[in-house]
Amino acid sequence: MSSAAENRRPREAAGDRAEWLRSTQARALIGAALSASLLLGGAFVAVDRLHTTPSDAVDHPANPVTDDQSRAQVVEAAQQIVTLARLQTASAGYTLMSCKNRDEPPYQGAIYLTFTLPAGARPDAFFPSTAATLAAHGWARGLPPNDHAFAESLTKDPATAIIYLQSEEPSLGVLRVYGQCRNMNDHRSDSTAWVDVTDRLKAP
Repeated sequence: MSSAAENRRPREAAGDRAEWLRSTQARALIGAALSASLLLGGAFVAVDRLHTTPSDAVDHPANPVTDDQSRAQVVEAAQQIVTLARLQTASAGYTLMSCKNRDEPPYQGAIYLTFTLPAGARPDAFFPSTAATLAAHGWARGLPPNDHAFAESLTKDPATAIIYLQSEEPSLGVLRVYGQCRNMNDHRSDSTAWVDVTDRLKAP
């Protein structure tokens, strides 16, 4: 799951791009590429949260959650965002990621979702407008991350979301959603894999 995998991603003609993104092959390729991207790109969210939390609270979180609860935290939050913002989901994957290092508990649920920008949408207007829509429904806007174009960050218990323009493909946006670091189940021997949840994260 290196950057070389991302570089091998098919580049379709503009007229075929939307159809290709919905294909099974595209989901598999995007899922593979995103495994590395989320673990690396999402690190700053986890690290930032841990810096404001005593280490003992990280190692021994109050009221640990189950695997199903970890998944529900982020899937439900992503469903709300997709519905409110009317995002045109292209692909979406779910995984558990360590809040401590690469392998050890506690873990948090994570969603990586790509979506197609509406035809003619200007990113400099689309992303602030989307954030404003979410803020009107209880999401709190945070400081925008400075490592992605037009990025917006929002929080609403128990989830943190980041939305931004996909730099490699300007017609796509990315939504990341992270849950709480409260899953203490041992997943150290699990294979790093994404579960395709695209069908659950489509706007009605």
